[in-house]
Amino acid sequence: MTTSTFRTDITTALTDLLFTPGLALSEAVDRHFAPDYRQRTDGRWDDRTEFTAHIAHLRTMVASGSIQVLDELAQGDRYADRHVVEVTKTDGSTVRMEVYVFAEFAPDGRFRRIEETTLMLQGADSDRNMGSAR
Repeated sequence: MTTSTFRTDITTALTDLLFTPGLALSEAVDRHFAPDYRQRTDGRWDDRTEFTAHIAHLRTMVASGSIQVLDELAQGDRYADRHVVEVTKTDGSTVRMEVYVFAEFAPDGRFRRIEETTLMLQGADSDRNMGSAR
């Protein structure tokens, strides 16, 4: 099996998933996440289908946003980062979350697995579960 020179990262993936409205969700997911993708957010595991449903739900809530990477490291097939996501929701409210990510790349450079923990910095109590909302 050959290894691709492409390698995704959290900023590119989240921008395509949440902040590029003209990009089809299926194309964004295919671009950044391997077919066997799994994600654990705050202790809850989701497969790729469940993850895609989560992103589809977020797309109905998110009007715009940005990602600020604070720390990032990629070595071999491993990736780690700490980033802040700021989202303006369709109702005009703002949510800021700090996210800690540990991930594994598939040989083609897409994410195979992400394990993340989120920390609410700003937002309503009802937004605390935004990282796994459906």
